[in-house]
Amino acid sequence: MNFDKPNPFDPRPDLKIWFNGKIVPVSEAKISIFDHCILYGDGVFEGLRVYEGKVFRLTQHLRRLEHSARAVRLELPMTRDEMAAAVNEAVAANNVRDGYVRLVVTRGVGYLGLSHTRTANPTVFIIADQIELYPKELYEKGMAVISTSVVRNHPNAVAPRIKSCNYLNNILAKIEGLDAGVYEAIMYNHLGYVAECTGDNIFLVRDGLIQTPPITAGILEGVTRDVVIELARELKIPLREMDLTRHDLYVADECFLTGSAAEVIPVTKIDGRPIGDGMPGPTTRKLMSSFRELVRRGG
Repeated sequence: MNFDKPNPFDPRPDLKIWFNGKIVPVSEAKISIFDHCILYGDGVFEGLRVYEGKVFRLTQHLRRLEHSARAVRLELPMTRDEMAAAVNEAVAANNVRDGYVRLVVTRGVGYLGLSHTRTANPTVFIIADQIELYPKELYEKGMAVISTSVVRNHPNAVAPRIKSCNYLNNILAKIEGLDAGVYEAIMYNHLGYVAECTGDNIFLVRDGLIQTPPITAGILEGVTRDVVIELARELKIPLREMDLTRHDLYVADECFLTGSAAEVIPVTKIDGRPIGDGMPGPTTRKLMSSFRELVRRGG
């Protein structure tokens, strides 16, 4: 067996990682195979954006991290201020001006067995680097997505509001989308209503009204989602959080997705059907422009 074949996706060797209180070379940032995040996906994380060297909506992300940790009974080993300082230290160490941050807190090293009482000392690591989730031309022309057969986690199983390191539900849906030749896939909840995409929240526009699934549909409370809702209110564009069906997707005038990595990106085709006239619509373009202006101002 060959366990040492070259990996074309290795991180760049000069990357520096914030790892348990200090900046280390990426080659030294290693966690134990007995960490329960490795064994069971037991941990929480956040994905954040950096614009002009400043982390966007850092407080909101750290608040959500705290909520995720509390929901899975994971005691964070740092205060919010300490976590914020660590994020900024990782950004500065890699001289990131416009990029992405991944902040991860694991359950920690323990022995085999599911019990959280068999672990100690959570591991915290922070990656600050570049990211391009979707090709740039899709922001101008719009992207195609599909509906996936993978149902979003039941809220009484693993609540979608928890941003946990166990992302297999989303990964299976992502694989289905990639197999269909698209970058994203729409997930429905156990009741058949639209929830969200594998890594992004979803919005529709119909007859001038912006529509988006409510938190109760089984979605992550997206930070960028909240920003777009704020921008819509500032622009006096009516918006309603409501249950949406596949029919609502197909008859929408516009569709767009939001996420920290994706920002705001138009969708122009769903399940092979053009949305509206098959081009990014005016409301989508207005919100994309307003979002870019907001991040240029420092958010």
